[in-house]
Amino acid sequence: MKLDGRRESSNVEDRRGPRAKTMGGVGIGGVIIIGILTWLLGGDPGQAIQQAGAVLGNQAATSVDYTPTAEEEELATFSKQILAGTEDVWSAIFKQYGKTYIPPKLVLFTDAVQSGCGGATASSGPFYCSADQCVYLDLSFFSSMKQQLGADGDFAYAYVIAHEVGHHVQYLLGTLGEAHQIMSQSSEKISNQISVRLELQADFYAGVWANNDNRMFHSLEEGDIDEGMAIASKIGDDYLQKKAYGRTVPDSFNHGTSAQRSRWLKKGLSTGDIRLGDTFGPDYSDL
Repeated sequence: MKLDGRRESSNVEDRRGPRAKTMGGVGIGGVIIIGILTWLLGGDPGQAIQQAGAVLGNQAATSVDYTPTAEEEELATFSKQILAGTEDVWSAIFKQYGKTYIPPKLVLFTDAVQSGCGGATASSGPFYCSADQCVYLDLSFFSSMKQQLGADGDFAYAYVIAHEVGHHVQYLLGTLGEAHQIMSQSSEKISNQISVRLELQADFYAGVWANNDNRMFHSLEEGDIDEGMAIASKIGDDYLQKKAYGRTVPDSFNHGTSAQRSRWLKKGLSTGDIRLGDTFGPDYSDL
């Protein structure tokens, strides 16, 4: 992506600092893959955060001095630029429809954080909390994506942020709250299907952002879209379940298959039109 000269969002709270040295018998570096699976498999953020908070509360942590690496600082700058891009794009789109876009805050943290949804560690992965309208990100997640999934490239990283901002867009439009209310009253199977619809729409919104960001700033370079398709193909429930367990359990899917995620991301990328992102109208089998 071409980001030279692009502004950095000031709507960022940097909570990076002393990191937890140990967590009982499992170092935080050792559980980051759990965060990847939690995030990519679409685990319930609230549940993941509560579990992470319980672990953190039950284990003594030793703080050590923390100095961010040059690579981490580059990722922090990159994340602020991507967030700024989402602010510009979604503000313009909302304005077209007579609405006002209120951007989420990006909270950068190291290893553990307290959110409006509860205490969380890096093992919960990047997440959006509607209680405080914040996107939470431990930058080490990008390195883990590369090491564990072979998912690399600036557009792949931007997709992670844009996807979580997509959930914020759903929150502002009322989609997220309505879906969660229905999920709380539904069977596990139906709840998972609604979760898939939410996640595919967030993928679509990430594509809509990229399309409009490119139109406004000429930000996409050759290979960026390929990076997007590559990461989408590796974060489907079917791909990850086969990789982790050697089999799939379709009724447990809650993010969508690789084909579905690629299709909705591509649709957003190719159209840039928020009106075409209805993932709740079609039959589930047609997604």
